[in-house]
Amino acid sequence: MKKHTLSVILITKDEADRVERCLQSITNIADEIIVLDSGSTDSTVSICKKYTENVEVTDWPGFGKQKQRALDKASCDWVLSIDADEALDKKMQKALQKLLEKNTISKGAYKLPWGVTIYGKTLKYGRSARSVLRLFKREGAYFTLDEVHETIVPENKNYGQLSGLLLHYTHRDYKHGLDKACDYAWLGSQKYFRKNKKSRGLFIALLRAIWTFFLIYILRRGFLDGSVGFIMAMTYAQVNFNKYVGLWLLENDRNDNK
Repeated sequence: MKKHTLSVILITKDEADRVERCLQSITNIADEIIVLDSGSTDSTVSICKKYTENVEVTDWPGFGKQKQRALDKASCDWVLSIDADEALDKKMQKALQKLLEKNTISKGAYKLPWGVTIYGKTLKYGRSARSVLRLFKREGAYFTLDEVHETIVPENKNYGQLSGLLLHYTHRDYKHGLDKACDYAWLGSQKYFRKNKKSRGLFIALLRAIWTFFLIYILRRGFLDGSVGFIMAMTYAQVNFNKYVGLWLLENDRNDNK
């Protein structure tokens, strides 16, 4: 009954404990699944090959470039970009199937409500109180080539929103959360330095961290998610602080080397 075809693109590395949940959530909807793996040392590749023949092991050029590589391999009308630590819930699976059965889809892209699932709890507020652009018409679309926090740029910017949740299993445990926060903060520092963005000093870095906590915990009502909501707000505040401290240090290194 589908009137439109769907490519699902996925990049992986050492995701054997999570990738199957992701693939199971899209395998009955996708017309093709494209996986780019950047050198997994676990069983990620063999798991992915159970669901698709389009699995390629390649190098790691950064998030934006790797996702663009995957997009370049897609051939269907629509593309869903999903991460290995994510999965569509049942409601979103049905909504996506129903969308692809429409004769005409007027929107050029769709945002998917995020359901951050961490420490046994799916958050409804705070970091979950937003939607991410992941579903888009393939023709004319591209990814920004950023090291981290890349974005999709669709040709048609008339956006819709899919019902249900894109479940995001953010951290395996607290240590994984700390490691991930550290990596993302430093990648963010490097990205901003490359783009010549200014840190404005350490005090501004502190104010940015305070604003991030206020945004997630108060404005997005993360306090309603209880203790886990507080942990998440503090985590993202720390990431933002570290990102701008890293940028400040890179600026100082550049000035010292002049």
